[in-house]
Amino acid sequence: MENRQLKSVLTEEGYLELFLESSDVPVCSENDVIIEVQAAPINPADVLMMFGSADISTLETIGTSDEPRIRAKVLGEIQQARVGKSSPWGIEGAGIVVGTGESDDAKSLMGKMVAVIGGSMYSRYRVIAAKDCLELKEGITAKEGASCFVNPQTVIGMVETMRMEGHSALVHTAAASSLGQMLQKFCLDENVELVNIVRRQEHVDLLKNNGAKYVCNSSSASFFVELAEALGETNATIAFDAVGGGDLQGQILTAMNANSHGSTHHKQLYFYGNLDQSPTTFKHSFGGLWSMGRYQLGTFLKKISQDATVKMRQKIVSEITSTFATTYSKELALQEALDLEAIAVYYRCPTGKKYLINPSL
Repeated sequence: MENRQLKSVLTEEGYLELFLESSDVPVCSENDVIIEVQAAPINPADVLMMFGSADISTLETIGTSDEPRIRAKVLGEIQQARVGKSSPWGIEGAGIVVGTGESDDAKSLMGKMVAVIGGSMYSRYRVIAAKDCLELKEGITAKEGASCFVNPQTVIGMVETMRMEGHSALVHTAAASSLGQMLQKFCLDENVELVNIVRRQEHVDLLKNNGAKYVCNSSSASFFVELAEALGETNATIAFDAVGGGDLQGQILTAMNANSHGSTHHKQLYFYGNLDQSPTTFKHSFGGLWSMGRYQLGTFLKKISQDATVKMRQKIVSEITSTFATTYSKELALQEALDLEAIAVYYRCPTGKKYLINPSL
């Protein structure tokens, strides 16, 4: 079988090039399976890793329709260690097992629909250990199961981190995103108070229609007052921020400090995204009981037991078409993922425009 993968490479001339590479499918070892990948989401983390420090305004096509290839100028200093070394992309995805090794565990997955997280998922075929496959329930499609890991585990991780660190409610920014809508549903299920922050009225309406009680519009003139009121009612003292740049994070900490609970309790801010790449600015007006850091899913997963991880993934699989469902606005073939018009959309990770790659097309 011939495989096809989406890869990137840094050139000596200072360009990042993305292209499709054809190769033979690797031979299965005893405990491996071959998955025909039928769905792999384009998550913000995928975009960040694929394009890195490339200047998207310089993006141009240099290949053909049969052999698509694009490139963009890289900003800043080139990492010489990466020059000429191609990298495959795609954090997670789902597909059907079409070949296996000789072990019983591998053979038991033949013909099954599975989800995996292991990189290189923007590939027609993916060889991976059977133990790393998450078998989906009968009738679940690859599209439905493609996002079983990154967003669902992040959502559960945020709520469990809140509990582990002694908080009782949380704040989430960029809350109308796919992850944000999932977090809202999960918090309702878990009876956890959630303060959502968005920047458009249509996003307020979207979350309210999904059952959200607290949604604050950062573009509103009354934003800070409404945020302080919501934090006063919920006693939320932990926030997860996907925005990154600007002064929103400082406003959240200041609003937490404005009520008696927040002024006497430790306030925690976690960054986990960088949608706004401008500098992050703070006015030190939020007291002394605070800290901030980077929230990483991998760090959370290392803190919990193997049994807890298994139970979490079983819960995700059982609710992948409800609480943890993901919707996509467009499905792309591998070559379409290198189309400049498509990139102009999915690179920005806009709300309601989540794209899916189907390498089997």
